[in-house]
Order: sequence, then structure tokens, then C-alpha cells
Amino acid sequence: MTRILNFVFSSLLLAVSSQTFAEVVQPSVIAARDTITDNAIVYPESFETDFYNAMADWYMDQYAVSDADDAERTYDVNYPDSVYIRRLQQLPTVIDMPYNQIVRSYIDMYMQRRRGLMETLLGRSIYYMPIFEQALEKEGLPLELKYLPVIESALRPDATSRAGAAGLWQFMVATGRLMGLEVNSLVDERRDPYKSSEAAARYLKQMYEIYHDWHLVIASYNCGPGNVNKAIRRAGGKTDYWEIYNFLPRETRGYVPAFIAANYAMTYYREHNIVPVLAEKPLITDSIMVCRDVYFDQISAVLGIPTEELCELNPQYRRERIPGHSKPYSLTLPSQQVYAYIEMQDSILAYDADKYAKRSVVEPAGLTATRYHRIRNGETLSTIARRYGVSVSSLKRWNGLKSSRIRAGQRLIVGMAAGDSSSKSKSQTTAASSSSKSKNSYHIVKKGETLWTISQKYDITTAQLKAANNLRSSKINVGQRLKIPRG
Repeated sequence: MTRILNFVFSSLLLAVSSQTFAEVVQPSVIAARDTITDNAIVYPESFETDFYNAMADWYMDQYAVSDADDAERTYDVNYPDSVYIRRLQQLPTVIDMPYNQIVRSYIDMYMQRRRGLMETLLGRSIYYMPIFEQALEKEGLPLELKYLPVIESALRPDATSRAGAAGLWQFMVATGRLMGLEVNSLVDERRDPYKSSEAAARYLKQMYEIYHDWHLVIASYNCGPGNVNKAIRRAGGKTDYWEIYNFLPRETRGYVPAFIAANYAMTYYREHNIVPVLAEKPLITDSIMVCRDVYFDQISAVLGIPTEELCELNPQYRRERIPGHSKPYSLTLPSQQVYAYIEMQDSILAYDADKYAKRSVVEPAGLTATRYHRIRNGETLSTIARRYGVSVSSLKRWNGLKSSRIRAGQRLIVGMAAGDSSSKSKSQTTAASSSSKSKNSYHIVKKGETLWTISQKYDITTAQLKAANNLRSSKINVGQRLKIPRG
């Protein structure tokens, strides 16, 4: 959500007060929305995300199953326009859902070119949609707005755009703070599913009080109200989205059609032979308030919860640390572990207390030990550099990187101890040796191994393992021979 932030709501009201937003759709508007075409569509950034990163999800990698024998090879059904028109009209929505060539192009994107992503989105939606619906219901907004994060972030709370927007709802830093979200070196509530959803609902409500038209509200969510007002003026005062379409920024023009297509896709996926990737282990969570500093590693060591799962459930904490000493913060856990945390809290806080107390102190310029970071899905050199307060060029130098391309599961040096050159040479040697291994190798599954443990052993992702071995779920058998992709 890239938008201009320095606006004053009173000035916006004045700018559009001279326009009357008609309740009845005029014939000319109907013609515009039904016949409009665009052969130079710019798809939202979430559509352009690296395909494997977009679908990668630690929880789904661990527990995903599918009822389809071969869902990705099932072809889409090509329906006539009349079917799409009828289905969109039958959606129980307040927001108008017209059909035209541009909307069709986005439906095809979801139903044909991004079928695998759609399966994953449907799986994630089981966890996130109730959160969105609760926030929208609280503000009295149409519940179909819950599909905005589908096009904003592909339902990834750790998503970060090229412009710096972050979280499920893709707030910029200034907009997030304007809506009451905390953003600092330790906490980024733009990534908090609950708080960011509440902030997004309030923002959408404020925009509707200005425009009284949901298509204009959705457009303004993407490009900012200033650009929408400019498009209205350039269109001679017309206030219908489809009539100002060509006056909007190019990347915003397809935003409303993408929203309509997301509503269609998330409702009628069965009619297109798309089968959701569901979790074998249901993700049922609960939250407690933490009033002391605690690290995810401490919780993981005492309660046996994987650190990756804690990061998945609490993406707002940037350094895998909850700074509860400053004020109470929420910790989300699997529901069956909440009481265990309460009972074992003293043991959790006492676990390696001296080591973690030192971490809480700002480290001097000269580190006494080299620090490492295991790359998670969706992270980039820029986000990792910001997290550890270093530069991208330093990360590249320490790790012998010639470009900014990194992959999930890779271990990076993020802090070099003074005079420690061994780590650098080791990373460069590792990079050189790995580059020489261009051929595939194989692994025989041993008792107790999972895709996750095997992927960590070979420094790859479970998604890569699945793709290399044509696996449709995470189930593997002892003695099974797995191809290990290299290069």
C-alpha cells in the first residue's frame, strides 16, 4: 500500500465536498464499467513475488496436506462470460462486483497462472479471515473487505514491499503510526495480525466518510486519497472509479479489479478444480500478556515449541524478543501451551538468564563473538540489515556475497567479531564449495526425520524439496530416496 501520507482529513472533505456521490448508477457509468478494457495491466506487487517465497510458510510446510491426488495438474474450467457475471452478482456483498475484461484478466491470474498460490492462500485464510472479519465487524464495514490482504500481501504478515510497506495490510511506517501502530527497532505492529487489522478497518472507515464510494476507498487505500482526488479533477469531476480509471496511477488501475477477482476466487475456487492446502494440525491459538523481557529461544527451550513456530505466530517482534520490561505485550501461543507458559514462566525467564540479559544491552562497536542469522521465508538483505542495525554492504562483505540474492534456510553472518576473519573465509569457502556442487545429490530418509530436518541439513527449503521430488504433502517414509536440489 504505497500512499502519500501528509494529508489532512478536513482538507480532503473540502476537496470532494463539491461532488455529489450518486446513489443510483447512471447508464453512462454502467457502460464504462462493463465495457472498459486495458491491454497494459500492471499487476499488484504481491503477484510478482518470487513464486516459492510467496507459497512458503513454515507452518504449512510442516503440517500441510491436500485432498487432491494431483491438484496442480488439474486444468481450469473455461466458463463463458455469462457465468462469471451471474456468480459475481450472486455474491452476498455490499460492494458492487461488476465484470469486464480487466476483472476477467485477474480472475484468470488466480484460477490459471497462480493455481498453486491460490491453494496456499485458501489454507492460510482459515487462520486469518476470522481476525479480519472481527476487525471489520467492529467498525461496521462490509466483510468482503477481508480479501484486501489477499492482493496486498498474499496473506503473509512478514511481507515487505519495495516501497517499505509491511504486514498483512501493507502499512507504510508513517501511516501505521498515524493509525496507532507501534514501529521501532524491537516491535513492528504493522505485522501484528490483530492490531494491523484493527488499524486497517479504522483507516478504511475514515476513507469511506470522505468518499462514500467503496471503489474509491479501495483505490485510495492503494495510492492515497491525494491521487484519487487528482484523478477526479482530471476526469472533469466524475466520481465513479471506472470513469476515472485512466486518470489513476497505472499501478492502482488494476487494484479494484484485483479485489473483485479475489472475492470471486476465494468463493468459487471449487468450480475451477482448486483444492485448498490445509493443515493436518489445526492452528488453534490463544494469547497472554508478557510483562518481562523474554526471548523466543527461552520459550522454545523450556516448552519445546519450535522457534520458527513462535516467529510465525508473533511476527511483530523483530528480534525474536518481547520487550515486556517497558510495557505489557501480547504473546500468541498454541492454545494447549498457554497454561504451560503460565506455570513455567519462572523457569522460562531463568533459562540462560545471564546470556539473554547481555543481549538486552546495546552491544559495543567491537563484538566479542561473531553473530549468525538463519534466513526465513520472505526476508531480504535489507530487512535483515535493518533488524541487526548493519548495512547491506557489510552483510555482503562478511558473507562473501556478490549479489543480494539469498534463500530461506541459509545462515548469514550478521555481526563480525573484531579481528575474526575465520568466519568470513569459512563463508566464502562454503559458497565456493556449494557453487561447485551443481549436480543433484540424494538422501535416504531415516527414522524420525521430517522434511524440515532434512531441509535444514542441506540448507534448502521444504518447498524446494517438495518441488524436486514432486511431493504433494510433507509426509515421507523411512527408506525413501529424496533428491536434494543443488545449484
